[in-house]
Formats: sequence, structure tokens, C-alpha cells
Amino acid sequence: MSNESRVVSFTQMKDGSRDDYLLLRDLERPYQLGTADRVLAELRRQGTATLEGYRITRLEHGLQSATRAEADGADLDWIVGALLHDIGDGLAPQNHDRMSAEVIRPFVRWEVAWVVEHHGIFQMHYYAHHYGWDRDARERFRDHPCFDACAAFCERWDQASFDPDYPTKPLEHFEPMLREVFSRKAYDPDVIRDGVVTEFPTVGNELAHRA
Repeated sequence: MSNESRVVSFTQMKDGSRDDYLLLRDLERPYQLGTADRVLAELRRQGTATLEGYRITRLEHGLQSATRAEADGADLDWIVGALLHDIGDGLAPQNHDRMSAEVIRPFVRWEVAWVVEHHGIFQMHYYAHHYGWDRDARERFRDHPCFDACAAFCERWDQASFDPDYPTKPLEHFEPMLREVFSRKAYDPDVIRDGVVTEFPTVGNELAHRA
């Protein structure tokens, strides 16, 4: 079949036929399978195109966060969540936490996506007062079942991971983990486990909300 014939017949979606949408489904499959490659490319890009002023790049920050998570005995979902928690910085610096969460949400446990989505407001605990903002804005989520996990995520893996001397593992170490996560069936209920909160790894510093 020629490239020309592998396009839909419609110019408005409402006019598409069943054959059109079956074609799109077939063409979408290999693109979806390339998601891990595109995420890895964005991580590598963050090794050069990065926010100024920090002592390490955004890639190094993600790698250091994931290294700390692995050292704490975290499971695959948490490690990949830590690696990618700032992946949205490139296109959405003002709401990077939400964008990062949407990248991983189809493939990781519900609690991991929730923590990544909200880590921005939890992280404000460390710096917001310097701008005259509310450093305790996260308290609005105090009764949420993921509050403790998000506070610990920020304390142990995020806010601590700006150290150029920390023995950080390279991207190649985490690539197989990332590919395993993104090879999962999207929104598999056995993976997502909606509403289930597991015990957060206990190795490391005290929870941020107790500090």
C-alpha cells in the first residue's frame, strides 16, 4: 500500500468511516510503542537545555532523584516516577508537575501519579516563604491518603537531589526500568490500582511533614 493510500478520507473527524478509524488505530500502535524512546530523548535533551542557576542539569536532577529512590529500596514505579517527575519542565515550566504526571499516569500506580502531580505544591514548603508565598499550601491535602508519600518523596528524593557530588547512576542504568514501565498496557487496572496506597519506603530521612 502506498503512503498516499495510508491516509484517511476525511477532513472533518465527524465524516470519518470505520475504515478510516481502523487505519488510524493500526498506524497509532507503532507510534505508541515509541513512547519510551521519546521520553528518553526528552531526558537527554534536559542534559543540555536546562533551567539556569542550578548546580546540576534537569537530567542530573532526575537521575539523582531516581538513584536516591533506588537506594531507599523503592519499587519500579517509584523509581521511574522519581526519574520523570520533572519531565514536563521543557514545555510546561509553570505546571510541570501536572504535565509530568500525565506522561506516566497510564503506566504507573495511581499513588505514584498523584505524588508526581502534586509534588510542586508540596515542594513549596522549602522555598515559598522567600517569595512571600504560602509555604504550607500543601496543608490543603493533609487528609489525602497520599499526603505522607508526597511529603516523603519531596524530602528524600526531590529537594535533596541538587548535589553535583552525589554518586548518581547514569541514564543507561534506568533505561531498562523506564522501558519496562512504558511497555505496560495503558490504564491496566491491575497496574493502576486506583485508590490503593502502599507503604512508602522507610529508609532515609524523616518525613518532611514531621520535620
